[in-house]
Amino acid sequence: MYLPGDDKDEGRPAEAVQAPALEPIAARAATVSTLAMAVAACGGGGSSSSGGSTGGGPPPVATVRKPQTDAEAARFLLQASLSVSTGTIAEVRSEGYGPWLDRQFAVANSQSARTFFADRGYDRVDASRFYNSAVIGDYMIWSQLLSGGNPVRKRIAFALSEFFVVSISGINLTWRGPAIGEYWDTLNRHAFGNFRDLLQDITLNPAMGVFLNTRGNRAADARTGRVPDENYAREVMQLFTIGLFELNPDGTNRLSNGNPVETYGSADVTGLARVFTGYDFDLAGLAFTTEVGGTRQIPDPEYARRPMTADPARWVPARTTGFHSTEAKTFLGLTIPAGTGAAESLRLALDHLFNHPNVGPFFARQMIQRLVTSNPSPAYVGRVAAVFANNGQGRRGDLAAVFKAILTDNEALDPAGVTNPNFGKLREPVLRFVQFARTFGARSNSGNWQIGDLSDAATALGQSPLRSPSVFNFFRPGYFPTNTEIANRGLLAPEFQLVNETSVAGYVNFIERALTGGRAPVADLALDFAAEVGIAQDAGALLDRLDLLLTGRQLSSGVRDTIRTAMEDVPLTATSTNAERLRRVQIGVALILASTDYLIQK
Repeated sequence: MYLPGDDKDEGRPAEAVQAPALEPIAARAATVSTLAMAVAACGGGGSSSSGGSTGGGPPPVATVRKPQTDAEAARFLLQASLSVSTGTIAEVRSEGYGPWLDRQFAVANSQSARTFFADRGYDRVDASRFYNSAVIGDYMIWSQLLSGGNPVRKRIAFALSEFFVVSISGINLTWRGPAIGEYWDTLNRHAFGNFRDLLQDITLNPAMGVFLNTRGNRAADARTGRVPDENYAREVMQLFTIGLFELNPDGTNRLSNGNPVETYGSADVTGLARVFTGYDFDLAGLAFTTEVGGTRQIPDPEYARRPMTADPARWVPARTTGFHSTEAKTFLGLTIPAGTGAAESLRLALDHLFNHPNVGPFFARQMIQRLVTSNPSPAYVGRVAAVFANNGQGRRGDLAAVFKAILTDNEALDPAGVTNPNFGKLREPVLRFVQFARTFGARSNSGNWQIGDLSDAATALGQSPLRSPSVFNFFRPGYFPTNTEIANRGLLAPEFQLVNETSVAGYVNFIERALTGGRAPVADLALDFAAEVGIAQDAGALLDRLDLLLTGRQLSSGVRDTIRTAMEDVPLTATSTNAERLRRVQIGVALILASTDYLIQK
């Protein structure tokens, strides 16, 4: 039998033959504002003024609010979803923001990682040795983000993946692909469910168990000096529930003598760590298969999907006694009596964390940052936190209600935010690429979505989904770039933690490769520009369409003029070829995606 190990990644596709670029689009990108300018001068995030109560009850029921223009609808969709189309714009304008979201919340998840792996034979023990592979996890997540499914659910799941972090790079076990796939499926299942249920399932998830060391964690042993691993106990408080400092209902720090008040101390970590002891993989009834050409016994990948268990009879080898701590477990004012079993200890501990007054404002602020603006007002945070505490029907932790409150709050929808230099956020690289691909009908040439790790900033995006370099995500919620106008204004800009000279150039070059096709690391990606090619002769109409779909019509007049001039450098007539028309489209798309008007999401 073999479970953990430092296996080499196998199963990567051969590099495709590179197709020549249609033109040096990257060079033209220097003619418009780029990320480098954004770092130097842009506010990058902030808040518009917004009133409203921060009390304990949800806001009163209001009349249905509808966007007044296509641009307003597109702006909302770029916060709530992964891309924009003329069809979804029409839906939102007809239905209104809230009813449209309600309809999306009711749509069942139509994609699963399990199905992705099964359909491609990635979950079989054969000569391909996919049980060693991490890259099939990349294929899976790119397939889900770039095409199909419910894009609202996926947008929320991706936001959750940057809060409850697990990284493919940090889970060294057999069947890493199915393991991270189950984690992604868990986030999707619970995206519109209840925070408490999600907290339970991520705690017992095998990928999390390996990532933060709860799998195989044992009770203290005085004879050997062993103590329970405290990694998950610390991070479930610091990152997943209550944070480092006590908060007011509006997310501001509660002060004592002018200083923030810490939420927990080392004794709380030690006490809580005892709760997360005695758990291991559930292998009961699963088959093991001898690998081809070797002797290792490879378990059925189902073990990487099942919740971990504290029942020693379900381990391999099975045992009659477990390793859960029988000591009293005291943390955050709660004492779980000595002798309490693993399941009951876990229930009591997670209930206690879930009901802590910090959870609502702590979670609300970060989700607003992920979806809408880097610097929400305390009033905005307070309104969302109030919905977390009570969805209007007496339920705490209703995620559908929370995300609806975030996305339909006046601070998110107020058109004044478009011109407020302190409002908005930097679009993170993954979301730029996903929006671009979905907007232009992405499909996989192979059918397997063979796009791997795009974390390299010089050659790719500098960010890849489910590949955070640590449990602290790709960027910290309190980050701001020093010696910039952002810092001078006292604003936060988390996503700017990914920005440097290498990433600026790497992103522009990556977009050029994706646009022109046939080149690594996105050689398997195919795009459909038929609608744009069909109107390419009319540069104004083409630019209007691209501006609406990519920015929500937020290109400034100066940037529009610059891009239109560059597009018209490719002269077109009624007899121009589709290749010539495509060149004009590619120039327009590339320059929009490099502009600060696009990079800063308003």
